[in-house]
Amino acid sequence: MVVPGTPRDSLFILDALLNLDGGVKPEMIATDNASYSDMVFGIFKMLGYRFSPRFKDLQDQRFWKAQMPGAEPADGYGPLEPLARNNKVNVNKVLTAWPDMLRVAGSLVTNQVRAYDLLRMFGHEGRPTPLGQAFAEYGRIAKTLHLLAVVDPVDDTYRRQMHKQLTVQESRHKLARDICHGKKGTIHQAYRDGMEDQLGSLGLVLNAVVLWTTRYIDAAVAQLRTEGHEIRDEDVARLSPLKHKNLNLLGRYNFTATQPAGGNLRPLRNPDTAGLDDDEDGAED
Repeated sequence: MVVPGTPRDSLFILDALLNLDGGVKPEMIATDNASYSDMVFGIFKMLGYRFSPRFKDLQDQRFWKAQMPGAEPADGYGPLEPLARNNKVNVNKVLTAWPDMLRVAGSLVTNQVRAYDLLRMFGHEGRPTPLGQAFAEYGRIAKTLHLLAVVDPVDDTYRRQMHKQLTVQESRHKLARDICHGKKGTIHQAYRDGMEDQLGSLGLVLNAVVLWTTRYIDAAVAQLRTEGHEIRDEDVARLSPLKHKNLNLLGRYNFTATQPAGGNLRPLRNPDTAGLDDDEDGAED
């Protein structure tokens, strides 16, 4: 889908997730310096997603304390006490609005309302409505848990997972930009349907490239193992079909089917063989 660069970008992402045609839905949504707010954290949390933006201004972020009404006050948070200072989540607002928050979540899942319309519904004349305030208070809990996981000095699993997802996304965008090189990669359609068609075509070509690369990576690994080379599984896990230095995206395009007979892959080539970049058959001019 076409996503405009507005402060509601994160909710466009959520809307796309809620309208996936199939497949496994992700639990973590890692974004790179995306627009975010406490309210957005709350909406993602209500729907079972872990919103994981990478903050530019990490040192300026607030940590929040939360305590259920009537519960025994905590003795303190040890070394984390200075982080939260006097920032306390208003849990009463969340409890009061909880039935309405559940109705909003149900409306989103059943497509009765679009996610990117929520910020307009949760605010009036620049001020959040009571329901918007409840989502913001709830989101502060999710945001604090995210921040604590990011700054954890002992266990960096969360940071690594987030960084890994962002790296994959950046590699995918790099490949897409290189494929969409015509007219300097800009979309010139003046209407939304045309933009969707162009981006849909880009996605089709990108998926074909990834599939082609994946099949040949598997074939290369299998051949190296057959030849007696030691290929460790942890090294194979780091291979990415989004790397594309071997692809030449310039020149004439021929859309005639050229699949080898029997559906077999073409013979693998030794990258050290001279002349392969100049002549497909390896022969010199």
